[in-house]
Amino acid sequence: MSFTDQLAPRVDDRLSGFLETWRAPVADPDVETAYRLLTEFILCSGKRIRPQLCYWGWRGAGGEDCEEIISAAAALELCHAGLLIHDDIMDGSRLRRGRPTVHRNLSDLHEGPGAEAFGQAGGILLGTLSLAWSDALLSSCGIEPIRLKAAHHLFDAMRIEVISGQYLDMLAQLRAGASVAEALTVIRYKTAKYTVERPLQIGGALAGAPIELLDAYSRFGVPMGEAFQLRDDVLGTFGSSAETGKSELDDLREGKHTVLIAYAVQNASPAQLGFLKTWHGNPGLTDERAGGLRQILLDTGALDRVETMIEERVGAAVSVLTAAPMAAAAKSALTVLADQLAHRTR
Repeated sequence: MSFTDQLAPRVDDRLSGFLETWRAPVADPDVETAYRLLTEFILCSGKRIRPQLCYWGWRGAGGEDCEEIISAAAALELCHAGLLIHDDIMDGSRLRRGRPTVHRNLSDLHEGPGAEAFGQAGGILLGTLSLAWSDALLSSCGIEPIRLKAAHHLFDAMRIEVISGQYLDMLAQLRAGASVAEALTVIRYKTAKYTVERPLQIGGALAGAPIELLDAYSRFGVPMGEAFQLRDDVLGTFGSSAETGKSELDDLREGKHTVLIAYAVQNASPAQLGFLKTWHGNPGLTDERAGGLRQILLDTGALDRVETMIEERVGAAVSVLTAAPMAAAAKSALTVLADQLAHRTR
């Protein structure tokens, strides 16, 4: 079972149908183009991880397969799309999913000195629109109001947490280097809770899950989400753009204070530390200098340590499933997903 094979097409169909009902309200060709770009971004090649975890959170709590949970799960993808658009603007990224980012596409529609600023402003608006759509779809999913209210509370908490995590991530790039513990705190709030814990809990709440199951989802979701982001950091540094759909230099040029970098700084020689400080976060970073940074990550044992951290967290997450009070089918699906998310190549 691949985590994109079974549920993702159903989520895509629901998203496509929903977006058909939200065409541009203004009869202006440039506005219509912007809506088209946003729709294409939402529907193109995402892994649909959060919707699938929401679905299995529902099934684990005894929910039956139905279109209502597909709608609710699809709402998480609209939220994710909006946050990705904003993230790409903040990071100055040019590629996402192997294609130009939304704000770059908007910039390319115009010429002159104002094109870049227009693209960024337009991207902020389209990202916000996608976030608004996520609320609209979740609110109209058709699940009974008392359960929907509980799930919406978790949905609100998830958005507050991920915004706080993103802010911490930005702060880390201004401060004089983040420790391993500080980098893990960013991961926990920016990714782990947002990507795994809260989607599972939202699905569970929609099905009326007891507090014991929601707690199990948390104990599974946080370490699993940390493993997911640690793998993302490895791919962002050592992966190829052909596989990840993003530039292999972005994280290093932006100076992202990942656990990889924090561990390398902690264990670097004076010469290695000097190289790290000179080139990590340097917008003029070349492929050759990036190769030097990667070699330091290897030589200091940073990559090996992060790989070990990934395996430790996957093991901790999967061990929770054994005693968790959830349906067997969900336990099986989450076990498979844990392995796929932690060991993916893109």
